[in-house]
Amino acid sequence: MHKRTQLHTTNYFRKEAKRASIIYPLLLLAAAALFVPYFILRELEWEEHVSINKGFCLFASGLLFFPSLFLTLNNTQLHTQPGRKFVKSCKLCHSEVYDISNKCVSAVQALFCCFTGLTSVQYSCPRDVLRTSHYVSEAYAWFGAAYFFYDLWSMYTVWSSKFKQMSQPHMNGAQNKILLKAMRVTAYLTSNFLMVFHHVFIGCFGFLVITYLRGGLGDCFFGFVYLMEASTPFVSLRGILTKLGLKNSKWYVANGLAMLSTFFIFRVAMFPYVINLFAQAIQVDFFTAVKRLPRNCLISISLLLFPQIYWFLLMLKGATKLLFSKNGSDKLTNNNNLRKKAR
Repeated sequence: MHKRTQLHTTNYFRKEAKRASIIYPLLLLAAAALFVPYFILRELEWEEHVSINKGFCLFASGLLFFPSLFLTLNNTQLHTQPGRKFVKSCKLCHSEVYDISNKCVSAVQALFCCFTGLTSVQYSCPRDVLRTSHYVSEAYAWFGAAYFFYDLWSMYTVWSSKFKQMSQPHMNGAQNKILLKAMRVTAYLTSNFLMVFHHVFIGCFGFLVITYLRGGLGDCFFGFVYLMEASTPFVSLRGILTKLGLKNSKWYVANGLAMLSTFFIFRVAMFPYVINLFAQAIQVDFFTAVKRLPRNCLISISLLLFPQIYWFLLMLKGATKLLFSKNGSDKLTNNNNLRKKAR
């Protein structure tokens, strides 16, 4: 019996070591996927457009980078000794590990967007607001479009892991496994229809707008659209802190305030600021500039702005409740301490 237990333990650690060894090739693959865009873009002039051939290479690089990073984070948490200690100490299940990895990759993608937006804004806005463009805007549209298709798979991995934990299939035949997988995919698509539609819409139509449909115009303004992702790392960190059981910590409160402020600046206040830039460019007042915007542009701005205002108000309501409830609990604790001392 002792030999069987020892053999089982030895085989377990061998399997874990084998799975952990995949981390290094995945890291190399992710690094290579980042170097490819550098070699593709290094010979371009600042205002040169990205060709279709180079664009497809950038898209393929994105399809390699984001899944490689996601799998690296998963294997690090699940199959290395420090990772297993971390997972065990935080009492995380597999779906929560996958969710943390998903949010980390989302934060990395947001940082890439911010870098792209800052580059576009710094280069295009001081020149010709309407007509100057920088190749980085189109280049990241190709690379970043891959993220939305990766994220569909990543979110399905998280959702499927939760689904497996909740459901207990009674039949184990190969045919039933295929049927169960098909049922999981169907259930995922139906229960997350809006999210799936959003990712496909942004990955396809949003990509076409930035690369072709805008005709090379308005790169300064699209730089600000990229900067809308500035609040995403804080949104991701909030989810991670919740998974780690730190919802009542000072880190959670500080992150919430940072998320609220960046969300307001880059997703709400940014719109009137950009319209004011447009007004200055055509030398009219703010309201005249709004009237002169094309109807399609006004509709697009409305579709973007109104959900941001709604989400900001929800965040503000949640932050107010958190701060007031925290202050109330602190006052109650202090009163109890004073009573104990008086006794």
